[in-house]
Amino acid sequence: MKHRFEPGTSPTLLLLHGTGGDENDLIPLGQLIRPGAAMLSPRGEVDENGQLRFFRRLAPGVFDEADLVHRTHQLADFVEDQSERHHFRKIVAVGYSNGANIAASMLLLRPGLLSGAILLRAMVPLELAHPPDLAGLPVLILAGRHDEMMSPDQPQRLAALLLGAGADVTLEWQDTGHGLGPMDVKTAKEWMDANFAP
Repeated sequence: MKHRFEPGTSPTLLLLHGTGGDENDLIPLGQLIRPGAAMLSPRGEVDENGQLRFFRRLAPGVFDEADLVHRTHQLADFVEDQSERHHFRKIVAVGYSNGANIAASMLLLRPGLLSGAILLRAMVPLELAHPPDLAGLPVLILAGRHDEMMSPDQPQRLAALLLGAGADVTLEWQDTGHGLGPMDVKTAKEWMDANFAP
């Protein structure tokens, strides 16, 4: 899997870009959230009309669940391999949009791999009959009040799903749309400092 790795301090930030991004997109965000942190930033391998994604969708907001499950495990295997190679102690996912959705899917399908997650503009990736045990796992969901890419109940549903699995979920609303703004960075950095002491 094509990726960018920047060595640094723990926890390692797993940076997962949005549709149309690549492995360079979230490096500046990672540097702002946790200066000096190690960063692992893979490139999505699904090409949707020339735009890279981490998994296929059938229509906007409608995910190809079989592909999502397959690619979630594929990404998790890659992260595990990199973790062994570089001796990561803790991994915190920082995902935006499509990247946030596969990060949420990793929490549900591969519990124990991530030590926490910052989910920026995330939706419910899939519904599980038996959610995993995510007891005490810190998760920050940053949602936009005017997000044109999803229905407004999606962030609440995702928060409820993760809370039901035992995660320590913080849902914060920003007065913005699908794009990211300065308050996202400020909130994410404060959450990181509170949950993963520098």
